[in-house]
Amino acid sequence: MKKIIYKLLLTFFCFYSFHNYIICQNNYDLEGLELVSSKSLIETVKYLSSDKLEGRLAGSEGYKKAAIYMAEKLKSYNIKPFADSTYFQHLTMEYNWIFAPCKLNLIEEEKIVKEYKLGEDFICRGFTGSGHCITSVVFCGYGISKPEIGYDDYNGINVKGKIVMVFKPIPIWKINNLDWGEISIRKKVEYAFQHGAVGILFVSLPNDKKPQKTIGSVMHGVGIQNENFPQMHISIPLAEEVFDKTNKTIKIIQNIIDSTKTPYSFSLNRIIEMEVNAEYKKEQPTMNIVGIIDGSDPKFKDEYLVIGAHLDHVGKQADEILFPGANDNASGSAAVIEIAKVYAKNKIKPKRSIIFVLFTGEEQGMAGSEYFVNQLPVPVEKVIAMFNLDCIGYGDSIQIGNGKSSPKLWYLAKQTDSLYTKMMVEPTWSGGGADATAFYKKSIPCIYFVSTNGYEHLHYMTDTYGTLNTVLFEKITRLAYLISLQVANGYYNKEIVLQ
Repeated sequence: MKKIIYKLLLTFFCFYSFHNYIICQNNYDLEGLELVSSKSLIETVKYLSSDKLEGRLAGSEGYKKAAIYMAEKLKSYNIKPFADSTYFQHLTMEYNWIFAPCKLNLIEEEKIVKEYKLGEDFICRGFTGSGHCITSVVFCGYGISKPEIGYDDYNGINVKGKIVMVFKPIPIWKINNLDWGEISIRKKVEYAFQHGAVGILFVSLPNDKKPQKTIGSVMHGVGIQNENFPQMHISIPLAEEVFDKTNKTIKIIQNIIDSTKTPYSFSLNRIIEMEVNAEYKKEQPTMNIVGIIDGSDPKFKDEYLVIGAHLDHVGKQADEILFPGANDNASGSAAVIEIAKVYAKNKIKPKRSIIFVLFTGEEQGMAGSEYFVNQLPVPVEKVIAMFNLDCIGYGDSIQIGNGKSSPKLWYLAKQTDSLYTKMMVEPTWSGGGADATAFYKKSIPCIYFVSTNGYEHLHYMTDTYGTLNTVLFEKITRLAYLISLQVANGYYNKEIVLQ
C-alpha cells in the first residue's frame, strides 16, 4: 500500500512539475529543441567512428584524437573547462594494443590445411598476450579449476604445452549449491596457464538460443596480465571443425556437462598454429573530457547536474579489423555535446550548473566514471542528478534505466516523454548501470538513456554510423535535453536513492 501511495505522489509531482514547466515554456524558449538535429549528431558520430580514430581504445592515439575533437567542440560553444585549462581530467589505466601478424591455422602433417580469418572466424581477446605456438588442442569444458568446491575441468587431463579450448561464460548452474565466485576471462587464463597450457581459445555456448558471436572486448577482470599467453575468441563453426575428428559435437558435450554438472575434458586430436602480437602497458595515460556551464541563479548555481557518456570503445586489431563503435558509444557522446550546444546557444541560461563529461575506460569496467566520481571537485551532496547516455542511436524505442533506484527522475522522464516524444517503454532497472553505477554508489540520483532492441551490432565491426536510426537518435537527445531543462531550472529536487 505504501508503494502505491508513493507512486501516486511521484506521479502527482511529475504532472505538477511538468505543468509548471509548460506554463513557463515561453520563458525558456523551446526553439532550443530545434537546435538538436540528426544531421549534427550523425556528423559527430561519423568522425568518432571513422578509421582514423582506430576504434577509440582508451589510451590509444585514436582515443586521444577523439578527446581533442570533443574538447574543441566544447570550446567552440564557449563552455568552460572543468577539469583543467585543457578540459582533460587525466588518469592512467591498463592498455593493450594488438598488432600484426595475428593468425590461426589448422595444421595436418605439418602443413597448413586451413587459414582462419581474423574478424570472421576468430577475434583476439582485448587483453591477449603475445605468443606463437603450433601444438595440439585440448577441450576443457568451462575452463574452471576450483577443486575446493568440487569442480575442476583440468583434473586428470594433461594440457602442458598445449592450447586449451573452453566455453567463454561460466555455468548458469551451481556445484554443490555453491556460487562460482568471481571468474573473469583473466581468471580462466590464469587457470589454463597454471596447468601448463600455452594458449587459450574461448568459444560461446552453442546451445544458447542466440549464441554470442565473436566480439571485440577489453572486459578482462582484475589481476596480473600474462603478457606471453595468446587468447582468442573463436566462432562456433570453427570450434566444430576442430571437433570433427572426435566423433563428438560441441553441442552434445555442452549438454553432457550441464546435465551432469561434471567435467568432460579430452584431446581434440587436432593441431593448431596460433600467433598473436600485443603491446601491454600497466599504466597508460588517458583522460575524461569535462566542461561546465555555470548556473545563473544565486540560489541554485552551487548545485550540479551531470550529463555524461563514455567516449571509448574497443579499438582495432592487427591493422586488419576495426570496431567503429558508432552506437557504442559515439552516439551517447555526440548527444552530450549536442545538448551542451543547445544550452550554450539558448538565450535563457540554466539556474543550476551543468557538468558535461565524456568518460574514458567504460569498456574496461567503468574506470573513467569511477575516477570522476572519486575526484569530484564539488561536494557530492551538491550533485542533484546524473544523466547517462549509452547506445542511443540504433533501435526502435526509448528505455530509461535506473528508475527503480531513482523513481522521481524516472517519472519525470515518463511524463516528459508522454507529452513530447511518446517513445518510452515501461521496463527499467535499479543500481545505475554502466557509467551511472559509480554515481549510484554515491547515492546520486541518475537515469540511463538507452534505445531498445539496440544491440544487434554491439562490439561488432558492423557498428557503423550508417546503421543508426536518425529519427530515434534525435528524439532521445531531445528528450534528454527536455528533462535536463527541468532539473537544471529547479523543477526537480534531489531524491533519496532507493537501494
